[in-house]
Amino acid sequence: MSPEEFKRLGYALIDFIAEYRERVETLPVMAQVEPGTVRALFPPTPPQQGGGLLGVVKELERLLLGLTHWQSPRFFAWFPSNAPFSSVLADLVATGLGQTGITWLASPALTELEEVTTDWLRQMFGLPEVFQGVIQDTASTGTLVALLAAREWATNFSQEREGLQAEEQPLTVYASDQAHSSVPKAALLAGFGRGNLRLIETDDRHALRPEALEAAIAQDLAQGKKPCAVVAAAGTTTTLAFDPLAEVAEVCRRYGLWLHVDAAMAGSALILPECRPLFAGIEEAHSIAINPHKWLGVAFDCSLLYVREPEILVRAMSTQPSYLRSAVDGQVRQYKDWGIPLGRRFRALKVWFALLDEGVEGLQARLRRDIANARWLAEQVERTPGWELLAPPTLQTLALRYDPGGLSPEGLDRHTQDWVQRVNRTGQAFLTPALLKGRWMVRVSIGAERTERVHVEALWALMQQEARRVEIEA
Repeated sequence: MSPEEFKRLGYALIDFIAEYRERVETLPVMAQVEPGTVRALFPPTPPQQGGGLLGVVKELERLLLGLTHWQSPRFFAWFPSNAPFSSVLADLVATGLGQTGITWLASPALTELEEVTTDWLRQMFGLPEVFQGVIQDTASTGTLVALLAAREWATNFSQEREGLQAEEQPLTVYASDQAHSSVPKAALLAGFGRGNLRLIETDDRHALRPEALEAAIAQDLAQGKKPCAVVAAAGTTTTLAFDPLAEVAEVCRRYGLWLHVDAAMAGSALILPECRPLFAGIEEAHSIAINPHKWLGVAFDCSLLYVREPEILVRAMSTQPSYLRSAVDGQVRQYKDWGIPLGRRFRALKVWFALLDEGVEGLQARLRRDIANARWLAEQVERTPGWELLAPPTLQTLALRYDPGGLSPEGLDRHTQDWVQRVNRTGQAFLTPALLKGRWMVRVSIGAERTERVHVEALWALMQQEARRVEIEA
């Protein structure tokens, strides 16, 4: 492809994206296809001749039927995954520049812009200066990296000897029974073993109980095990519950445990001073994961990991082959030693572009809008017979259920799943059900870039319509 062809096709693709965004609200939010529908659009063998890319815009139109439209203002599922135009352009520039940040020397601009933007965000979050940040792909990776660092910290870097297999005392990890699925996964991948993972019971607000945590630690100590790390949630996935971080931090200090805070979704709210009391104690953590690619308006993937003592992380992750050494080692930050992959994308461009486009005040205004819309919906639920909130509303996610009465617990579960499916099949909104302590409920996550009160009002009307007309046997 020549530069001129690239420009012509590039203009056409930008037009395609812009026009798609203009009409995304009119499209069914959840993909209305059966398994295999999209695959059947493509021939079974690859193209033998080139030159077909010039017609790709028409081909892309066929893919739209297989998309779930995360950028729709009527998307209320899982979590906001905003991809504003600023991030689209930043991704284009990052790919166009073709940088691979294996070391500072491989791309000084990539490395140093990441240093700048992660520190800008640290300031926006109100975190102490001691924290230093790195961009990971997702919070799942950030949690894994944090637990790997915790493992080495607790064993005086056993990987430099015979590793965990030579440790006399098994290491244990603790999290709430509402922790994200990535937490148990990270504990398993880091080698702790399922038998050494403790999921601590939660209270009626679905937050970890510090006294139960301490009891579990004491029991492990009595059995000759070595408590290593606690993963506390600042906003659980199911209900956005906040573990009592200050109390958990005190337990960690008393027993010498690493504290990692999973603030993947809710951590964005730290840019709002009025929301920081929810996070009291987060400043005591050893590591923190926050995803700007969720609520903060930076396109996927862009996840932050902040560490209090980066030298621990670097020692655990460091690799020094001869072909990566340079004369500036020791003077610069080498992000290859701050995570699992050697190479890294120019993700910091997305953060920079987002802040240039909206500024701190613009991002704060968007988050406050979403919180206000969630509070409005919570008020409707609380005042309407049959509807209930299953957790105190904190930020922009609500956990709710409609009970028409006269149903067994199992019947109510079927009823809940049925009306959510009806809502989703209309194409007018997209919601996700979830299990909360063994019973099905519905999550409403408000925070798409273009979601306004009118969309939340329409969702509430649709939910009432579908929930009330479902007939199901008790």
